[in-house]
Amino acid sequence: MAKVQARSPPPASDADGGRQKRLKTSHSSSISSADSSSCFYPGLLEENSLEFLRTNYTSSEPFKFAVIEKLFQDDLLRGVKDECLRELSFSEKETDIYKVNQTGDLASLSYLSEAQLELLPNLLSLRDALYSQEFRKSIQAVTGCGPLSGSKQDMSVNLYTKGCHLLNHDDVIGTRRVSYILYMPIPYGQEWKKEYGGALELYPVRLDEDDIPEPATMPLKAIPPSWNQFIFFEVQPGKSFHSVEEVVVGEGYTRLSISGWFHAAQEGEEGYVAGSAPPEHKSSREQLTSSSTIFTQYPDTSETPHPDSPLSPEHTAFLLKFLNPVYLQLRTMKTLMARFMAESSLELHHFLSDAFISALEPSLLEADAADGLDRVTRDGCVPPHSAGTSGSWDIQGPPHKWRYCILRNNEELDLSETALVSAESVLLRRLQDDLFPSTAFRAWLSALTRLIVMSYSVEARRFRPGLDYTLATSEATDARLDVVLGLTPQVKNEQSRKGKGKAKPEDEEPFGWQTGEWGGWECYMAPHDEEDDPAVYRSGSSKKTEPKNATNSTAAQKQRDDDMEENDEDESTLLTVQPNFNCLLLVLRDEGVLHFVKYVSAAAAGSRWDVYGEFEVGMVEGDEDGSEDDGEDEEN
Repeated sequence: MAKVQARSPPPASDADGGRQKRLKTSHSSSISSADSSSCFYPGLLEENSLEFLRTNYTSSEPFKFAVIEKLFQDDLLRGVKDECLRELSFSEKETDIYKVNQTGDLASLSYLSEAQLELLPNLLSLRDALYSQEFRKSIQAVTGCGPLSGSKQDMSVNLYTKGCHLLNHDDVIGTRRVSYILYMPIPYGQEWKKEYGGALELYPVRLDEDDIPEPATMPLKAIPPSWNQFIFFEVQPGKSFHSVEEVVVGEGYTRLSISGWFHAAQEGEEGYVAGSAPPEHKSSREQLTSSSTIFTQYPDTSETPHPDSPLSPEHTAFLLKFLNPVYLQLRTMKTLMARFMAESSLELHHFLSDAFISALEPSLLEADAADGLDRVTRDGCVPPHSAGTSGSWDIQGPPHKWRYCILRNNEELDLSETALVSAESVLLRRLQDDLFPSTAFRAWLSALTRLIVMSYSVEARRFRPGLDYTLATSEATDARLDVVLGLTPQVKNEQSRKGKGKAKPEDEEPFGWQTGEWGGWECYMAPHDEEDDPAVYRSGSSKKTEPKNATNSTAAQKQRDDDMEENDEDESTLLTVQPNFNCLLLVLRDEGVLHFVKYVSAAAAGSRWDVYGEFEVGMVEGDEDGSEDDGEDEEN
């Protein structure tokens, strides 16, 4: 089961999405200005080349960016690639917003000994050339971004292997002015094909109901990586939204890159401006501090059920149309209530009745096959962003907070689309519109949790493989009751069972969704410290890739020493639940607790399905301290 823990340093540039890294500002260049010019591709810094870039930059869409197809001399970049793979150590980092293998901040190379620096001559030359005055002025001339700092350097090496990805964000943190990425895809000399994944995706913006710009649900432009290609753009709140498509190609292919930022001129540097005005719009990071759920009130004619009140015969009869009868037995409900009072969460397996689930499961599999989202059709590739959005389903955004599919209102369907209404949408709509908002389900929840259920918000959700997720948000002041009915069909590992007799369920090895490698897990995290970014977490199964000559590499040892600080941090995961089928999850989410659904990998067998209810709740007077009653487990 995947676990996450707090306070991981975020990946740089196209692998960002978290808090600002510790930056090194002391730096002495190892090469002169003339030497730095010789590092670049011939003619790159000449006025006609810069004018060509400026023209393309000004007219680019969906926001201003530029692509330099060949930035450095090829021999230099090949040397950099070899040094990165031979001398540097990569840590696998996974959060709600990214999964990537990354080195430490390359600005720290200035603090290595002479002997250590001798192992990285090409990498040092590249870094110094990037932050040289001549190149910074060229970037300034193309973008019009204002003076850039040569002392505040911010860059790292990122290794995107199969399954690595970065979700939508705008890069706005601190004094960043220009984002950049330099590609060194492996193997050298081979074209990186579109179907390999790993493209840089750029998003147009639109205004929400409050006239705040937010990214559209689909990118307008996708740029696959190519050798020696350099992409840069000005960091702008409300404009520079981008993401990195999941890498789906296997062993032997790696999306290697150097990425980072040019910062605004710092105090003491030419062009420094003190006390710059705050940006007009919040960054994507700042907008993730809380959710914005719209709740529906129960009818005035509906009496608020008390937790001690038994279910009425009418409520029981209604619930029997949907639920496994065992969960309506008084003894079972008392047992589950005691457990919920003690643990603040429950998982109820085989929740829906056999009659209901026997019709629903095949319809979900058929829907994925019809929309090209099943494993056979996709063969592990990332599907088009429009996949699965015909007929009853529509995309819910904005993607810098979440992206998944929801059921359209019946009134929104025109005559041509009404004919496309699918079997699974009819059944899911019954759960979304009939069961979850019902007064009977309200009374059942109240009896099971000893909470006063006051209002609700319900969505049937479809998370498409290679596309969908939610990012971590929390409620600052109020508790919520999350009710998640998992409906993701499970896949058996037929390969591992060949030649074996019938195995007991408890003896089978985890496979597919249950390993965590396909993503889609529901995660709850403890409240973060005020100085931390609420969206930064790391997989508890993080691995480190040592350089080939790790024993002799003092540069790698420097990185390992830095990484030891990260490994000392306490885990802050409260609950992680893998996607499952016909299982109801109830979680009392206190104020400040972070909640997200991890990105569903393109490797998944199909969509992750659920019905998600969020309920405003109150406590029964006298129950604020909880209950310690014990009970016997009567679950099926």
